[in-house]
Amino acid sequence: MERRRMDAALLVLFLGHLAAALEVPLDLPQPPTITHQSPKDYIIDPRENIIIHCEAKGKPHPSFSWTRNGTHFDIDEDPNVTMRPHSGTLVVDISRAKAEQYECVYQCTARNKHGTAVSNNIVVKQSRSPLWSKEKIKPIVVQEGVSLVLPCRPPAGLPPPIIFWMDNNFQRLPQSSRVAQSLNGDLYFSNVLRDDSRNDYICYARFPYTQTIQQKQPITVKVLNMDAINDTMAAFYNDTDLFSEEPADERKPSFLIPSGPSSSKTVLRGQVLEMECIAEGLPTPEVSWTKVSGDLPAKRTSFLHYQRTLRIVNVSESDAGDYRCTARNQLGSVHHTIHVMVKAAPYWISGAPRNLVLAPGESGVLTCRASGTPKPSITWAMNGIPIENSPKDLSRKVEDDTIIFTDVQPGSSAVYQCNVSNDFGYLLSNAFVNVLSEPPRVLTQANKVYQVIKNHRALIDCASFGSPIPKITWFKDSRSSTLDGDPYILHDNGTLEIHIAQAHNSGRYTCVARNSIGIYENHVSLEVKEPTRILKQPEYKVVQRGKSVVFECKVKHDPSLIPTMTWLKDDGELPDDERLIVDSDSLTITDVTESDAGMYTCIMNTTLDHDSASAELTVVERPDPPTDLELTDQKKRSVQLTWTPGDEHNSPIQKFLIQYEDLLHHRGHWHNLTEVPGTKTTAHLKLSPYAHYTFRVLALNAVDFSRPSLSSRVYKTEPAAPDENPTGVQGFGTEHDNLVISWKPLSGLQSNGPGLHYKVMWRQKAVDSDWTTVTVANNSKFVVSGVPTFVPYELKVQAVNDYGAGPEPAIAHGYSGEDLPVAAPENVQAIVVNSALAEVHWDPVPFKLIRGHLKGFKVYYWRERSLHKHNPHHVEKQILTFSGNHTRGMLPGLHPFSLYSFNVRVYNGKGEGPPSPTQQFETPEGVPGTPTSLIVTNPNLDSLTLEWSPPHVRNGRITGYTLKYQQVNNSNELGPMEELALPANETSVTLPNLKYSTRYKFYLNAKTVRGAGPAISGEGVTIMDEVLISQLDVDVGTGNTQTSHPIARSPPRHPSPQALPVSPFGNVSSSVGEDGALISWEYWGPEKNVYVEYKNKNSEAEEEWQKELVNGSQNIVLKGLKGGLSYRVRVVAKGHHDQPPLLSDEVLVTVPAVASRQVDIATQGWFIGLMCAIALLILILLIICFIQRNKGGKYPVKEKEDAHTDPEFQPMKEDDCTFGEYSDNEDHKPLKGSRTPSNGTVKRDDSDDSLVDYGEGGDGQFNEDGSFIGQYSGKSASRDTAEGHESSEAPSPINAMNSLNSFV
Repeated sequence: MERRRMDAALLVLFLGHLAAALEVPLDLPQPPTITHQSPKDYIIDPRENIIIHCEAKGKPHPSFSWTRNGTHFDIDEDPNVTMRPHSGTLVVDISRAKAEQYECVYQCTARNKHGTAVSNNIVVKQSRSPLWSKEKIKPIVVQEGVSLVLPCRPPAGLPPPIIFWMDNNFQRLPQSSRVAQSLNGDLYFSNVLRDDSRNDYICYARFPYTQTIQQKQPITVKVLNMDAINDTMAAFYNDTDLFSEEPADERKPSFLIPSGPSSSKTVLRGQVLEMECIAEGLPTPEVSWTKVSGDLPAKRTSFLHYQRTLRIVNVSESDAGDYRCTARNQLGSVHHTIHVMVKAAPYWISGAPRNLVLAPGESGVLTCRASGTPKPSITWAMNGIPIENSPKDLSRKVEDDTIIFTDVQPGSSAVYQCNVSNDFGYLLSNAFVNVLSEPPRVLTQANKVYQVIKNHRALIDCASFGSPIPKITWFKDSRSSTLDGDPYILHDNGTLEIHIAQAHNSGRYTCVARNSIGIYENHVSLEVKEPTRILKQPEYKVVQRGKSVVFECKVKHDPSLIPTMTWLKDDGELPDDERLIVDSDSLTITDVTESDAGMYTCIMNTTLDHDSASAELTVVERPDPPTDLELTDQKKRSVQLTWTPGDEHNSPIQKFLIQYEDLLHHRGHWHNLTEVPGTKTTAHLKLSPYAHYTFRVLALNAVDFSRPSLSSRVYKTEPAAPDENPTGVQGFGTEHDNLVISWKPLSGLQSNGPGLHYKVMWRQKAVDSDWTTVTVANNSKFVVSGVPTFVPYELKVQAVNDYGAGPEPAIAHGYSGEDLPVAAPENVQAIVVNSALAEVHWDPVPFKLIRGHLKGFKVYYWRERSLHKHNPHHVEKQILTFSGNHTRGMLPGLHPFSLYSFNVRVYNGKGEGPPSPTQQFETPEGVPGTPTSLIVTNPNLDSLTLEWSPPHVRNGRITGYTLKYQQVNNSNELGPMEELALPANETSVTLPNLKYSTRYKFYLNAKTVRGAGPAISGEGVTIMDEVLISQLDVDVGTGNTQTSHPIARSPPRHPSPQALPVSPFGNVSSSVGEDGALISWEYWGPEKNVYVEYKNKNSEAEEEWQKELVNGSQNIVLKGLKGGLSYRVRVVAKGHHDQPPLLSDEVLVTVPAVASRQVDIATQGWFIGLMCAIALLILILLIICFIQRNKGGKYPVKEKEDAHTDPEFQPMKEDDCTFGEYSDNEDHKPLKGSRTPSNGTVKRDDSDDSLVDYGEGGDGQFNEDGSFIGQYSGKSASRDTAEGHESSEAPSPINAMNSLNSFV
């Protein structure tokens, strides 16, 4: 019962303190803990000082002591040994002592007032690399085919050396399935060959600790066959053969190692198992491995030394059993079984014992659970003293591998040692029990920010310490509830896990640590970031060498993370080459070379994650030219060509093109002969006789053809008779009495031999006559004269050379020369189909009368006159051609109601024959054309008069007119349609009972018996009251902004002398600004071609109107108008070419004479600078003249005053540097800026060349600054005299306003 209660208590205590292995902060009291120590088997370099490590922590800091070979080691008594400050590490100075003296077993002890910790037993041994023993190795002479073992037997070292075989040049000896090194270092030959003879088989041993290499004496091996052995040994044994003459026989395998049918091997758990089987035999046997009692562990198994060695890493108990190696050749096989036993040094099952931190009155458990083979023993110690010899403690109970603590009290702190050992090793672990009473504290950094990628796992730490162990609670943001349950996972160490973090998981988290003594809070933040993703991955590229390629890598990432783009090539860094240009989202490679081919990877890294994508670049180029052209299987008319393909540069060769050059007939020109698929490298070539061939080959891939290969050798074919005759044989005549026989001549290659000429033969067809034959050379035609006109002939042309004639030629057909036809078609007649179409019929002309190849018929026809007019209609004749043997044809596009004449002619290859007798026919009436004009006259308040002209194209007799009209409101909407029938003799009509001030739209068309023709349209407006009309008449022509109306402005009592056309324009107005004259209007017409015309008011020539295209708007700025002039302006709509243009009323636009351009120039810096320079020059000239005058010069004054009224603007005389007009009497000067005399004239000398002569009109005027500019813009003297006072003042804007005020 007591035992059962104890087990229950043990389970509760174990579960309660499962996570009690806490890290105690170093500012709190605690027993020592070993943090670093030297390995158990410590091999040292005898050339360096010995350092035996022992580091520990604790509070207070521990003190250190050592034992050597189980007894206390007094460090102070050994002058060669020192201990590092604040450490237990020993340093042995071997400069004054030998390392062998310190090859002992050491153990370190660290203690403070709370306990004692001890280290492992550290066995110190120095490394050894002894020399090879001196020995004389005799040469080894062996028979070829036997097995051989070259022993190495290196000296024993610590640790064991690494063995390898090399020659005198320090090159490793090659190994194979026949020659291999064993695990012990010996070199095994399954059978020897003559090539194995050498004198430098050297075994080397490398000792890793001392980094030294020892060399064995070289071994000489001589491999001899039987004859060589007998010859060598005969001298020693009286020429007696030692061996038979037969070489070593083939034999089945046998094992060199291991020996016997079976063996055994022991290996420790966790180590590496290596087993080898080396067999000899002839032929060389192959070795294989199996496990008798199971399968080989695939992931931990490898085969070395050409299958001779089986290697299993990290051996476990399951690897024990029987393993079989098998050696096999053609003659048989042999087996060997290795029994493997797995032992185990002690190892932890659930980890080493963990430290316990207990509060007073708490309970806990220390567990030392380990295993091994054989089963290890477990012993406990407290503070380095066996626990059975330690002071008794009622709160402590030891049960095998467990120590149970109940109701611990202050002062019970100690370090407990657990020692687990068996025959193969031991484990020693320190674990302390620290009795503390401590409020909780959180060791995680306060306000730490955790960043995690969305959909990844988030771990938020809350490392804490306290005694009793604190309980951890988590809150988020408002702390409304604890974070427990999905999606949160709270780990035993206080870490909060969110398995799949989302954006809403971002925020501020609070970790609360609480025990019975106190409470502690810590705040951290979690930021969930968007993942880094490559949106557009680089794509596989195939690019030609020398081109450029771009790999795109567009990435999306969280904006708060700093991305770094890295490009790799074949998993390595990009080459340092300026041709590789890396941008933010792309990689560009310019001038691509073949070395650029490979796999390119873009990697986008942030501080939290990364994404990558790869694409391959294949660099292609046209193939290299084929090489090694050879001609084989040579025959009279064929040869076989073979070649070696060139490098295809990553693009498979699609085909080969074979070309030839004929050095005999066409040197320097290559011709295509044949093509073969890219998988073939031979071609059977058919050749022609009498040629000197050379061949070349071109390869084609997806890029282009390769360069041509080098030419093959010349291959000459023998001459022969022609194989073919000329083609294209034809006969025709160039004159009416000759026959021209022509053909396509044979090429030099087709001639097949020298002396090529042609045998030309002909005879008249359908006449029993013999062939006439001539021989023609160096020509491709023959002319036969004196033959009948247009007679059929049979023709033959045969090729002949010095070696014979070609095959019998085929018969061709031809005709002798043509002549003009001698007859016209008969029975010609016309059938009228409708008013615009007639059909002409005729009989065919006899073949003999055509005297040539019938090409067709031509119909000549012309319009005599219209039937409603008796005067003739002069129209050129029209011709319709009907190719082929026709007997009728249609004449389209005729004019209705007309009289037509026509005749028909036959024509052949020579020309036309005579015409048939001229016939006539009449076309019936058709619908009439549009009336020529439609105008509106006499607009009244309630009526409008319409006048029109009959259609120009009547197409019959006019039977009447139809007039339709409807109202048009201000929004261009149409009212109901009214219709009026009018007789044919009327050309005007008055429409009464109309609404005043209303716009009407009219449609007028003419009619014949065939129906109504198209209508002409127009618009008109009934007038408003008389007062408004009078006002409009006054406004027209005043030069101010005015309005025009689309109807005539004649009052009802004063009708207009002539009718006005209907105008689609209204409200035409103008205004003048700095940019020009703005003309605006309203327009409701259908025509799209609208433009503005303007010309000088004083110009009477009609052709001087200048045009500005409107482009669909209803206003335009005219910028070409000159200042000081008045212009007539109107708006024009141009309709169909046969309709008159529609005009608006004119408006008068007056442009002021003030030139804004002059004002602009006066404000420019360059102009001001120029004026200043001129003023300075004038001032200098005045000073010079003044000085010369004071020297006695005399100037005419009064005479000049009488001749000129304005002395300020006179030319300066060049001979005496004086002004032509000068007065020293200032009273006679006019004021600067004063006006010209009242008569508007300025007197000048005849020689006075003023700029006024080149002006464009307009009087002198004042500028805005008061300066006078009349001399540069006024009229000439002749114009001033003629116009008198008419232009004494400029038409400035002020004058224009005064004019407007007087009008008002």
